[in-house]
Amino acid sequence: MERLTQEEIVQALANNENWKLTDEKWIIRRYRFRDYLDGIRFVNKIAEASEEANHHPFISIDYKLVTVKLSSWNARGLTALDFTLAKTYDDIYENK
Repeated sequence: MERLTQEEIVQALANNENWKLTDEKWIIRRYRFRDYLDGIRFVNKIAEASEEANHHPFISIDYKLVTVKLSSWNARGLTALDFTLAKTYDDIYENK
């Protein structure tokens, strides 16, 4: 998969407003939950989606806050797949 240009990243972020660019090669989002176990269920669902796509994020669980970071190692930066998965995770979150 091909790495996105800075312009493509800016455009993709405009369509994924809850995600933020960090260190010029990661996108990150924090999801908040009412209950700890809701966050755990969310992590399980996004883990399955990630495994299906064979693209795995960094996930941090801090009680009711789940932080997800995406980047593409092979491309040494962000690709369309990162933003596709970001949208998938957001859809999972919205439909919890």
